[in-house]
Amino acid sequence: MTRLCILKSALSVAVTAALVTMAPAAQAAWEPTKAVEFVVPAGTGGGADQMARLIQGVVIKYKLMKEPMIVVNKSGGAGAEGFLDVKGSKGDPHKLVVTLSNLFTTPLATGVPFNWRDMTPVSMMALDNFVLWVNAETPYQTAKQYLDATKAAGPSKMKMGGTGSKQEDQILTVGIEKATGTKFIYVPFKGGGEVAVQLVGKHIDSTVNNPIEAVAQWRAGQLRALCVFDDKRMPYKAKITDKQSWYDVPTCKEAGVPTTYTMLRGVFMAPGVTKEQTDFYVNLLKKVRETPEWKDYMEKGAFNQTSMTGDDYVKWLGKAENDHRELMKEAGFMAK
Repeated sequence: MTRLCILKSALSVAVTAALVTMAPAAQAAWEPTKAVEFVVPAGTGGGADQMARLIQGVVIKYKLMKEPMIVVNKSGGAGAEGFLDVKGSKGDPHKLVVTLSNLFTTPLATGVPFNWRDMTPVSMMALDNFVLWVNAETPYQTAKQYLDATKAAGPSKMKMGGTGSKQEDQILTVGIEKATGTKFIYVPFKGGGEVAVQLVGKHIDSTVNNPIEAVAQWRAGQLRALCVFDDKRMPYKAKITDKQSWYDVPTCKEAGVPTTYTMLRGVFMAPGVTKEQTDFYVNLLKKVRETPEWKDYMEKGAFNQTSMTGDDYVKWLGKAENDHRELMKEAGFMAK
């Protein structure tokens, strides 16, 4: 073999080796290069905050990404502060936001210039249930008994407590009124914990709190769960009280109250990010949902564990927005 051939052969081997070495680097998937800000468009201690901090803790515990995740609460304007911050961070892949149904209700009720399409949908993590609660010392054993008593008492005699005004709890209360011909005095409070305390103290007659917001008082025998506003019973069969599990609570349809409502627990990114960047978080959150910590959280909070990504998630969001618009129009809650 001539010297020229030997040189060509050596050069070919070197180039091939270099390409093999470089190939993984060229194909490496995107990942964060600095701290990821996880925005909560609500105050500390609420359901959205709890979920964001659980996700943060799981990511840290299992080292699901190299960079830190920092939870930041931006609750001003019924969550508008947080949503507008993410909307204004176009192209920034280091910012996430956890959402609840104020994703729809806040812009519809306030007219703030924001829509869920102004962000990038990543993943529906779960749906939060609502339960009709009464004080355990009252005689009402079923939803029908309570609503019949509400009708008999006359218009605006019974008080329904809830979190916020023109938000999920009040929208659901209006839905109950329209479905059953009842009429409540709606009393707003700052959070679900306060709502539960007010019901225990008999300052209000009922609430539509999320399971996790009233489970302690239910377990203690202070509150009674009458029905869940989902189209199927909660699947959790472990006893919470001496006699009942979440599964033992009938759906409101079963109990003669033809009303359903669940609340989104989802994650979005800023607008203008790439598919590769979005896919990183889709896969990250899939790993979070597979951990025992997440499964325990889902059961303790009696969540509907529906999850979605991609086109399915986008279609669900569009329908949910239309449903909220119709409910809020009927209730007179739309911004003028």
